Amino acid sequence: MDSSMCIDIAELHPKFSHPKVVGIVIAKTDVKSFPDRKNFGVDRFTLSFTIKDSPDFFINVTGWGSDGYINGLANTFTIGECVIVDNPLVTGKDPEKEEKFCPTTTSLYRLLLSEAHSKVYLCADMDTIDRLLPLIHLPVKDSRDFYSLGDIVANGKSLNNTVINVLAAVKSIGEPKFFTTSDNRKGQRLELKLFDDSVSSFPLLCWDRETIQLAQTLVPKETVDSITDVFTMSQLKQKARDNPQAFFGISYSFISKLDLDSSISKVIRTRCATCKFQVTEDEQSCANPLCPARDQALSVTTGFDLLVDFSDHTGTVQACSLRSPVAEQMLGFTIEEFTSLDDGQQTALKWKFLLERFKVYLKILPSTKLKTGIKGIVLACSLADPGEVKQHMSGLLEQLSSQHTD
Repeated sequence: MDSSMCIDIAELHPKFSHPKVVGIVIAKTDVKSFPDRKNFGVDRFTLSFTIKDSPDFFINVTGWGSDGYINGLANTFTIGECVIVDNPLVTGKDPEKEEKFCPTTTSLYRLLLSEAHSKVYLCADMDTIDRLLPLIHLPVKDSRDFYSLGDIVANGKSLNNTVINVLAAVKSIGEPKFFTTSDNRKGQRLELKLFDDSVSSFPLLCWDRETIQLAQTLVPKETVDSITDVFTMSQLKQKARDNPQAFFGISYSFISKLDLDSSISKVIRTRCATCKFQVTEDEQSCANPLCPARDQALSVTTGFDLLVDFSDHTGTVQACSLRSPVAEQMLGFTIEEFTSLDDGQQTALKWKFLLERFKVYLKILPSTKLKTGIKGIVLACSLADPGEVKQHMSGLLEQLSSQHTD
């Protein structure tokens, strides 16, 4: 079907007659069925999916109909494929149902499919496909509009039944679990473990079949909206200068500064459990005027709070934040065990790590407060495997060589 006659999502309006819309599928539910209120003993079937045709615009599509029609639709396409939605009904959003059961979209409308009038086809136009495919990798939310896992843990009760955005890395992926409900419906679920700089492990459950299949393609510890890129220190700094948004990457680098033998107040700090503002344990409430829990009794966390320099042959990224629980995992000491060491033992521990090459997972953010202009947060840090280092360094050298050749 010709995609040149399609209407942009941004231009959709209920006044259009026989509209056609092309987009890449970025989300899709499982087929669901409900008893038909008008026909006793008969089920109605439904399927919802979301399509995107530009970096800024995407819209929800919902179909209702018979078993054959809806399951036929479901088998027509998968997440990541480009489709043409032919003759849907363009209608306003239902605020209650839209926000509860479907992703929040940038369009003012939603598309409804009817068995009698609407069809969905795979797009066959290669130019259109080439234009749409990159959109699957663009986040649909502002890069600053998300909760850290620490925020969720601290505010769990108040967030109950709230739809939120999360930015985190995948720590591990479990095996799919299959089950049958009390009314004999088949189901499945998959549990992922996430982590970030505030929480070492946090469960995320996936229920829809295609979401599970998509999750199984992720690479543990190397995926935070794609944390698979390996950088040298100079490349990290250059990307931070070119990119005002937070990004993630891997570095094979040496620890060139690690002040474990400084005063204990520079190694271990107490922070508000809600907003992470530095406090003292004898305070009655958080001193941060913006803290959501400022009027409540102070709840604190105490942990390692280090600034670490990472270096390689191209330069140094200074003052990267290394906090618990990541610091405890790297050092092999709990706070209690560390504070029991004398000065000499703390110095010896420092030299155990200095000038060793590590595989470091970093989150890089722009920072106007630091002279370097960037802030690094350590998400994970472990001794690097020499063979892995050689493989990635060879790749970087080939990349640099090809750039100079070009």
